[in-house]
Amino acid sequence: MKSFTYYNPVKVVFGTDSFESLAKLLPAEGKIMVTMGMGSIRKNGVYDRVMSALAGKDIVEFEGIEPNPEYEKCMEAVRIARSENVRFFLSVGGGSVLDATKFIAAAVLFEGMDPWDILEKGAEIKSALPIGCVLTLPATGSEVNGNSVVSRRAEGKKLAFGSPKVMPQFSILDPSVTLTLDARQTANGIVDAFVHVMEQYLTYDVNTPLQDRQAEAILSTLVELSFQVRQSPDDVDVRANIMWCASNALNMLINCGTVQDWSTHVIGHEITALHGIDHARTLAIVLPANMRHQRKQKGKKIVQYAKRVWGITGQNDEETIDKCIEKTKQFFEETGCPTSLAAYGLKPSDCESISRTLAERGMVIGERGDIGQAEVDAIIELCA
Repeated sequence: MKSFTYYNPVKVVFGTDSFESLAKLLPAEGKIMVTMGMGSIRKNGVYDRVMSALAGKDIVEFEGIEPNPEYEKCMEAVRIARSENVRFFLSVGGGSVLDATKFIAAAVLFEGMDPWDILEKGAEIKSALPIGCVLTLPATGSEVNGNSVVSRRAEGKKLAFGSPKVMPQFSILDPSVTLTLDARQTANGIVDAFVHVMEQYLTYDVNTPLQDRQAEAILSTLVELSFQVRQSPDDVDVRANIMWCASNALNMLINCGTVQDWSTHVIGHEITALHGIDHARTLAIVLPANMRHQRKQKGKKIVQYAKRVWGITGQNDEETIDKCIEKTKQFFEETGCPTSLAAYGLKPSDCESISRTLAERGMVIGERGDIGQAEVDAIIELCA
């Protein structure tokens, strides 16, 4: 096991009564910017509940943050936050709203010339304004970590950053608000959480049996819940378990002492930037192809995953790996996320610029740092 330091200061208030705590968690003084998405919270009652908790507070509302939040939209919020002397941010929405809010909270106090450097150059975040979260869509795990992804579609870029400075002070998780999510949003959330776990788990063995079994527990539970939520979409207990799985998938506990991959995410981000496909759906396309390409490097862990999560045993490891990859594809398809570029009317040639883009950034990815330009091209070919 590798050495590690684990720290997670986020106060999670979970349950159908969690909104009752919101007013007490908000700062007593200072202007609060409420960041929101494209309007769904006005339809499902969340907006009214949040405004009730904010009664008497000095607030400014900022609405319209996109799925896969855009840098330009974030900078609009930065300018308003500076002019209004905002001292606290309350993110109300899904992971995209919170990702945007994290960047905004860092950019407002950024000491460099251009806040884009946070994403493109990994510029240090020395300070950020505090954040609270009301989560409405379980998927990214952003409510319990300091990670964020922001797009700059004009440049065809979707980049990530991470800092403990932007971890929420608190996150309100009420599973009842997710009952209004449609089948597509629900499927995306399940697949996103599933692949988050796989990026931390499907690597090479560094003798972390507890972390492995924690990861396998989340994976197995998501498989069960994917079936249950299709059968009973109005079951709040099912929705609660999906929400908690998504948080545990990326609260950084299961990667303590391990090695991590994230190559599926890097490639998936680029497909989203180029073609606008939902983030989770790019992961469903890329992960099986990545497993096929990396079957030798990841073989031992794929066999373990096959046996423990899917109950697959082949006559030999190669057969087990083949069956496991097909079972993973089947799971994504049954959940509601296609697993090929062809399903979106695309060919690998439509994504041929991705490997060049990553090479220009100097990125060599994978847990071993062995996925370069040629390997990315090969993985994308397998996404056909």
